Amino acid sequence: MSSPEPQVSDRIHSESFLHSLMRRQLRLSVACAGAFLVVLFGLPLANYFAPGLMATRVGGFPFTWLLLGILFFPFVWLIAWVFIRRSIALEEAEAAEVRESDARR
Repeated sequence: MSSPEPQVSDRIHSESFLHSLMRRQLRLSVACAGAFLVVLFGLPLANYFAPGLMATRVGGFPFTWLLLGILFFPFVWLIAWVFIRRSIALEEAEAAEVRESDARR
């Protein structure tokens, strides 16, 4: 007696599906972490290599404090927002791929 063909939900939770999704999400995570590290280490490096520019006053604050105290947190929120949106899109694309392959059968 042959076993029935797996359902769509079974293939969505299969090892190959999860492995592919995790690999894509790892690439996304590394890209987001890289963007965060560029900003995190970029500010001290900018202070070291361009002290005149970073000491420039903008709105009464030195440019360094404007970046660190005001613009840093929105940038982190932007990275998180991009990560969440892209991660959801990756999951939906993988699930659509499985459904599409089932429709061809």
